[in-house]
Amino acid sequence: MNDKLLKINYERHKLANGLEVILYQDKSLPIVAVNIWYRVGSANESKGKTGFAHLFEHMMFQGSKHIPKGEHFRLIQEAGGSLNGSTSFDRTNYYETIPSNYLELALWLESDRMGFLLPALTEEKLNNQKDVVMNERRQRYENQPYGLAWEILLSNLFAQNHPYSWPTIGWMEDIKNFKLDDVINFFKTYYSPNNATLVIGGNFEFDNAIKLVEKYFGEFPSNNSIPEVKTPEQKLEDSKKIIHEDNVQLPRIYLAWHSDKIFGNYDASLDILSDILTSSKNSRLTKSLVYDKQIAQDVNAFQYSGKYAGMFLIISTAKPEILLEEIKKEIFEQINFLIDNGISDEELIRSKNSIKSHYIYSLQKLDVIVDHINHYNFYLNEPDSFMFDLKRYENVTKEDVIETARKFLANPYVELNIIPKKSK
Repeated sequence: MNDKLLKINYERHKLANGLEVILYQDKSLPIVAVNIWYRVGSANESKGKTGFAHLFEHMMFQGSKHIPKGEHFRLIQEAGGSLNGSTSFDRTNYYETIPSNYLELALWLESDRMGFLLPALTEEKLNNQKDVVMNERRQRYENQPYGLAWEILLSNLFAQNHPYSWPTIGWMEDIKNFKLDDVINFFKTYYSPNNATLVIGGNFEFDNAIKLVEKYFGEFPSNNSIPEVKTPEQKLEDSKKIIHEDNVQLPRIYLAWHSDKIFGNYDASLDILSDILTSSKNSRLTKSLVYDKQIAQDVNAFQYSGKYAGMFLIISTAKPEILLEEIKKEIFEQINFLIDNGISDEELIRSKNSIKSHYIYSLQKLDVIVDHINHYNFYLNEPDSFMFDLKRYENVTKEDVIETARKFLANPYVELNIIPKKSK
């Protein structure tokens, strides 16, 4: 592949207050994307005080000193743009895509909630959003079939003092106990310019963009006392099995192993391993469980990699009258067969081509490119890591895949069985 195909030109700046600014110019369309990452996620929380990072994904749209509640959405949408935010273990991000002539509007909106959120933060707004988040938790987790699986796995795979051991949305009891002072202190600690990176991509002029950023963000003070996240090394001494009854029709099995961190030595080969196991009708587990033996409705494997740890998961829903133990037995037979006998050239090529095509196809959207720039800057300290990322997969060999399966999937694991509630 021609390296220039995925090479971007960018400028990197840093304001006196520590705000990092990355400018990527693309004049092919009359739009700009504004994307800000704060280096705070649920991993920056602590036991008993979880859910703050996700709460701010809500609070940041509730108005700030100069922008009434609801105006952020109204102004961007009336300008013909789109916007949203998201929270993960490692970071929180907020983003807008707008016509180029509205760049200043987007920067003003983002700056006002970075520098002037607290004057508009009231007990009433907090209580309102606490109710919203608790309702979201009920709808997406507690009242959703299989909805508690993720947090049950996290809390059993990771020790209680590990920052990945609680869900990003937070525990319900912690959400109920949000106090205004705690929320204010969390914002003061993490939502400072020196804990953020602003990426602007699209049709704009470099000089004008940096002047606007200085104008709207330059006055904010930095915070030089951001706590460091401590992550104790994680290892399961023995496998764990959890059985959870839920309002579901069919049983489902989850298997979770500790794996590699994001961009670690095995991260790409774990992605390829998951692809070979379940990505298509001819992949190992899908073919065996769903088509040949017809004992599962579905099966899915994936590598979740974060800044502080990674996990590899296999999930399968049983067909009616099929025991989860039968599915588990077949999963491990297929894993062991792969370790003992390897994979074919065809499997490896198909997997690499699939990953490559999905990746390149996604880069047709400006907002995706800009988010990748922030992603690479955050994890690799190099915004232009597109080719590096893709070459990780190109460089994986058949032997790497076998070694990866042996290294991680032969270890103790967490097994979660979600089964239908027994009728009373």
